[in-house]
Amino acid sequence: MSKKTKGGSGLLRSSALMAAGTVVSRATGLIRQVLQGAALGTGLLATTYNQANTVPTSLYFLLIGGALNSVLVPQLVRARAEDPDDGAAFEQRLVTLVLCVLGAGTALATWAAPEIISVYQHDTPATHDAFELTVVFARFLLPQIFFYGVFSIFGQVLNARNRFGAMMWTPVLNNLVLIAMFGLYLGLITAPAQVADITGAQVRLLGIGTTLALAVQALALIPYAHAAGFRFLPRFDWRGTGLRKSVNAARWTLLFVLANLVASTVVTRLASASDAARPQDGVGYTAYSYAQQIWMLPQSVVTVSLVTALLPRMSRAATEHRIDDLRADLSRALRVSGVIIVPAAFFFLAFGPQIAQLLFAHGAADAAATVPLGHMLQAFGLGLIPFSAQYLLLRGFYAFEDTRTPFRMALWISGVNIALATACHLLLSPRWAVTGMAAAYAVSYALGLLLTAVRLRRRTEGLLDGRRICRTYAKLTTAAIAAGSTGWLIARSCSQSSASASWTPALALAAGGITMALLFLLFARVLRIGELRSLPGLR
Repeated sequence: MSKKTKGGSGLLRSSALMAAGTVVSRATGLIRQVLQGAALGTGLLATTYNQANTVPTSLYFLLIGGALNSVLVPQLVRARAEDPDDGAAFEQRLVTLVLCVLGAGTALATWAAPEIISVYQHDTPATHDAFELTVVFARFLLPQIFFYGVFSIFGQVLNARNRFGAMMWTPVLNNLVLIAMFGLYLGLITAPAQVADITGAQVRLLGIGTTLALAVQALALIPYAHAAGFRFLPRFDWRGTGLRKSVNAARWTLLFVLANLVASTVVTRLASASDAARPQDGVGYTAYSYAQQIWMLPQSVVTVSLVTALLPRMSRAATEHRIDDLRADLSRALRVSGVIIVPAAFFFLAFGPQIAQLLFAHGAADAAATVPLGHMLQAFGLGLIPFSAQYLLLRGFYAFEDTRTPFRMALWISGVNIALATACHLLLSPRWAVTGMAAAYAVSYALGLLLTAVRLRRRTEGLLDGRRICRTYAKLTTAAIAAGSTGWLIARSCSQSSASASWTPALALAAGGITMALLFLLFARVLRIGELRSLPGLR
């Protein structure tokens, strides 16, 4: 067996293992999300928790997370290949640096919680209770910053050793703890209907339980890193040891994260205004975030799994100046991931309302409160295609350790997103403003994909196999449109049947979804889409 064949088989196994872990993680995550929706609903009360829970993630990526996930894997791979100690000292210094930065950042952020929350929402007499509750939640949840760092740095140490499974499987532990927490919340405590009704015990349960879940996820990686040969000894001799190159490379990645964070903060603030205007209707930030999380499930299962396994391989190809191999990997990844991403995008467009009602019309949220969420899922829909493709193409730049170009792309995407979201806020009613913001997000990534493809084509000294990629996506789109249209008609007819109202969303989604899936597979075979046989990985 050739070296190339062995490498491809290894990537197939790694991608399949990660995809399996991600599927289980996302499945348990979906159960957690359904329970969360039942416990907190989709209105202003849920937004106080969800906003506070978003802040640690945003600050973590701003502090160092973006650099860990994109810049430092190539650095770790290079250190293991070139350093006489297989990169052991570099890893120890890097882990020490990351933990120090995040420890200090976590303490500072917890102290400044009110000022941080004021960036995301107004503190007015009418919204003061919601603002104060968000601050209280934030003080419980901001320690997650540190645990995000522990999880990411030990995960990247494992990735550099081609050990991909643990990082994909340990989030299941997080979800299991959260499922238990929300189950306890629903079973033992009367769920409040509005902000003023929530008690201190309920806040402590949600705050402590959420942070504990992430701590379990992060600490579970440490034994795997030890088993892979990593030995952590704190090292503070950072000067003159090669970390400066990592820091310089990370500078642009942190600016990339900042650009995205600015856009998400603007959208969060504008979406929260819709929540304040209609606090019980599920038209604001919580509905937006739930729709976005569901919309990203195919991306998480397929694209992220491929990229995690692909980036070290692409980094080696770039280091060895094997540009043809790098282009081939990117082309293959785009075409294989498209087999899932394209029909998934049309699935969300066709069945958004049924998905939202089936998942979230329980407990604190009734069917009417899930209607805006379903429309947001439809608005996000087709944007999944450029979002996923642009995510893959950016990894081509990271393989070359080029972090400046992704930052420039992020500026364009964020700028367009902010402009369109602001227009939606000013021109549309609170009922439809955030649905428009979901569509704006999709449009911004369509522009971003075009700009990224043009720049990467120049960087790789030639074509990106564009004709073959476009031909595959044209066939996938044709099959998805035909299958999705038929599935939508079936779902619509089921929705108008005389079946019990409680079973109508499930019946419509099952009938329409199965019809779409079967027809898509049939049309894909008729159109001879060969990539259909390549899932779940690369060969």
